[in-house]
Amino acid sequence: MSVEVTEDAALGGRLRLKQPKGGHRVGHDAILLAAACPARAGERAVDIGAGVGAAGLALAFRVEGTEVVLVEVDAELARLAAENAQLNGLSARVSTVVLDVAAPPRAFAAAQLGPESVARVLMNPPFNDPARQRASPDARRRLAHAGSGAALPVWIKTAARLLRPRGTLTMIWRADGLADVLQALAPAFGAVAVLPVHPGEEKAAIRVLVRATKAGRAPLALLPGFVLNDRSGRPTAQAESVLRAGAALPLSEI
Repeated sequence: MSVEVTEDAALGGRLRLKQPKGGHRVGHDAILLAAACPARAGERAVDIGAGVGAAGLALAFRVEGTEVVLVEVDAELARLAAENAQLNGLSARVSTVVLDVAAPPRAFAAAQLGPESVARVLMNPPFNDPARQRASPDARRRLAHAGSGAALPVWIKTAARLLRPRGTLTMIWRADGLADVLQALAPAFGAVAVLPVHPGEEKAAIRVLVRATKAGRAPLALLPGFVLNDRSGRPTAQAESVLRAGAALPLSEI
């Protein structure tokens, strides 16, 4: 069943996105995630749990020559993601697959996503534990935001299988759940770099952007925080450059 859709702007109006009027809506997280991914021209990247494709499309928009696959379990959102690729003139480099992140490897292989077939994975997994936080009554919003504690290792295991050696996973998560992320990454990833995201100056981080390298060995790196708003509540120059002008974040440097 189709849903009521709006068409909205991101990246200062340069990226157009069709998305459901109700439920989960695209916000800063998707654009920050794309800005943190170290993809280069000629590489293949996968956006797992892509929704309407905001992060993957923002990455394709920023890095010319990348091939991006949007993986989304909700067929209606996947359809909108494909429409968004076309709307932004990116359909030649961006494709969409309807697939559950927990699907068996053979299902991914059938979609041309076999083991060690990509250079980059980016993802914004559902990070609100329904056992600890009230889940949204909206089914799509609940699917996008709520996930059990067992879900994160499943997402990371899928990313590890898809990535070639020395490939990178970039993800965004709750700041207070960083320990869970590091634990889930440990079996397959190293060279972890963490960028805290602060809602304002002198305020505690609410998100962390994390980049990890498959089979990497470098020690953990904690980068200077990214601040969204100044003391007056206005976006910082750094936030404007990333969220509106499409600049990359330090995590995108490898």
